[in-house]
Amino acid sequence: MNNSVIGLDIAKHIFHLFTQGTDGKMIKKKLKRSELLAYFVNYPVSIIGIEAFGSAHHWARELTKLGHEVILLNARYVKSFVVGNKNDFNDAAAIYDAVTRPNKRVVAIKTVAQQDIQLVHNIRKELVDKRTALVNQTRGLLSERGIIINKGITQVRQQLPLILEDAENGLTVLSRELFAEQYEKLKALDDEIKAQDLRINRLCNANELSKRFLAVPGVGPVTATIVAADIGDSGKGYESSRDYAASLGVVPRQHSSGDKQVYLGISKRGNRYIRTLLIHGARSVLKNCTKKNDKLSLWLQALMARRGFNKAAVALANKNARILWAMANKNKAYEALVA
Repeated sequence: MNNSVIGLDIAKHIFHLFTQGTDGKMIKKKLKRSELLAYFVNYPVSIIGIEAFGSAHHWARELTKLGHEVILLNARYVKSFVVGNKNDFNDAAAIYDAVTRPNKRVVAIKTVAQQDIQLVHNIRKELVDKRTALVNQTRGLLSERGIIINKGITQVRQQLPLILEDAENGLTVLSRELFAEQYEKLKALDDEIKAQDLRINRLCNANELSKRFLAVPGVGPVTATIVAADIGDSGKGYESSRDYAASLGVVPRQHSSGDKQVYLGISKRGNRYIRTLLIHGARSVLKNCTKKNDKLSLWLQALMARRGFNKAAVALANKNARILWAMANKNKAYEALVA
């Protein structure tokens, strides 16, 4: 059983294990949450495959402490190995089959510090989503009363107090009270988001890698910290910068056949949050590059002239993803990589 391979399907309370014995027979076992680590303490050193989703990084760290080699697999990759109906033991068997493949899609195990940074970003993103929903709801409700506010959070911040003070706009006492409450909620969300932004700035300044990332055009503290948490100090979870860019979905999809190369739009796979931040950062660079004559700006100007603004933004996001990985992997500054 030494150096055996195990497929482990994790859950909240009940875990399912699949492996093969030395005689080639299938071994299936069901374990409670409290029994899992105790079971693997005396188990021969093995390769354990786990799908990368909720609590996977925690269990990967704990099982690694026991001496096992833990491999986290992309859930979409594992799904193609499920045979028959979906159930827990079939999922464990699919993980077992997937982890033995040479070209498996692996996810790097996150440290507690990396997950702490991701926690801040998750909370901030939820607050931003709530604020966007609140603004859209307020604009929609006002439009039902014949009052139109232009798109944008800033427009709502500026115009809503004026609407509340206008006694001639036809709002009733009740509706005026409710819109005033909406405005107070908006201010409260703004304050909470600013507090998370300050926390992210502190995290960025305290992390040597994310501080170096700030030198890359289009990368601010939010992007720098989440990318640093995603790839780690060495970027060892990816073999090359192209693999990292592909994991974020900023590379073209292929639909090639008969030795004819057909490229479509970007794949949009992987971490949507990081992809969005990189593209938004690239757009800010593009808006200001027309007034500059450095090498990057000239390249972007020519690219926009050939392919348009949006494709140029994705191209720069792709370039930045590769640069960030290389900076982490080679432990170099941005200027050194450019030279």
